[in-house]
Amino acid sequence: VLAGMERHGIRVDREQLTDLSHELESMLQEREESIFRMAGVEFNINSPKQLAEILFEKLQLKPLRKTKTGFSTDEKVLTILAATHDLPKIILEYRHLAKLKSTYVDAIIGLIEPSTGRIHTSFNQTVTATGRLSSSKPNLQNIPIKTEIGGRIREAFIADEGYMLLSADYSQIELRLVAHLSSDDILIESFKKGEDIHQRTASEIFGIMPGLVTGEMRRRAKAINFGIIYGMGPHGLAGELGVSQKVAKEYIESYFDRYSGVRRFIDETIREAAEKGYTSSLFGRKRYIPELTSRIDSVRKFGERIAINTPIQGTAADIIKIAMISIAGRMETEAKGSRMLLQIHDELLFEVPHSEMESMKALVVSEMEGVVKLEIPIVVNIAVGESWRKSG
Repeated sequence: VLAGMERHGIRVDREQLTDLSHELESMLQEREESIFRMAGVEFNINSPKQLAEILFEKLQLKPLRKTKTGFSTDEKVLTILAATHDLPKIILEYRHLAKLKSTYVDAIIGLIEPSTGRIHTSFNQTVTATGRLSSSKPNLQNIPIKTEIGGRIREAFIADEGYMLLSADYSQIELRLVAHLSSDDILIESFKKGEDIHQRTASEIFGIMPGLVTGEMRRRAKAINFGIIYGMGPHGLAGELGVSQKVAKEYIESYFDRYSGVRRFIDETIREAAEKGYTSSLFGRKRYIPELTSRIDSVRKFGERIAINTPIQGTAADIIKIAMISIAGRMETEAKGSRMLLQIHDELLFEVPHSEMESMKALVVSEMEGVVKLEIPIVVNIAVGESWRKSG
């Protein structure tokens, strides 16, 4: 299946990406001028040593963490400093734009196959520890989808003449797996009713009616829902939400008070993994976790986070792989003109001729939703468009 996807590749609009590259270059120059103006001197923005001198000596900002080579200027430090000065904020923007330009836009342009006008990425099965696929040359798994520029990059991925792109995306598959694996009554009820799970969580944690949940409350509940999956503690959640550790701890305690099944699942999963030395997905994919026996508290805590996340993310990875095999098998006889192009975590992307679109929609939904029977329904969202952005 993966060999077929690599062989087909996906068509890319070179001109559109080239225009975007020029735009990003102009945006970088604007940021560079702003940085030099604020710093009062020109310097190498990409040099951590020179940047540290500007921030901590010239501007007298408070250093937050020391490394072997001097004071840290990593993203976490700059994000905190950005609350007190505009320069760190502009530097973060500069770094983000520079990464988008070099890692995605320019890299993709350089990898377009001249004879096909398409990108032929490589899918790797044995890179991630959870079983997720990764992709390289180029890496299409991490294109930011929530930013305007990330959307513009996706817009350059287009369908051939006479075809449309069909995107099929699992809806909140990891949270659904938490509901199934934990047998938590509230989560199961919420998914069976088709509720907005983040709104329901906010309602439970803040003790108010769902209709009174504000956008900010929902945002916090979403961070908590996903934070729990990744084994996030008060420190991590506090950083994510911009609140004190005390408040973050109260949120987590309130969550576990309401979702006792999830608390039980986490405790049992960590205990079993420590006893066996590994954890496994619903389909039996094992991941060994030697960190759980470490005497170093931070290492052991890291092992506990792996133990919580792996059964969830590993099962989600297995589910979409099984779906891909089933879909590919049916396409050989039922949709010979269609092509499976990309897998990006919980999303599959197909190139479909107009004549096969309706049958492909039904085929894809049937196979993706029918991989495994869970306590709650698996839901797939379908979208169609001329570009990846419009179908996403």
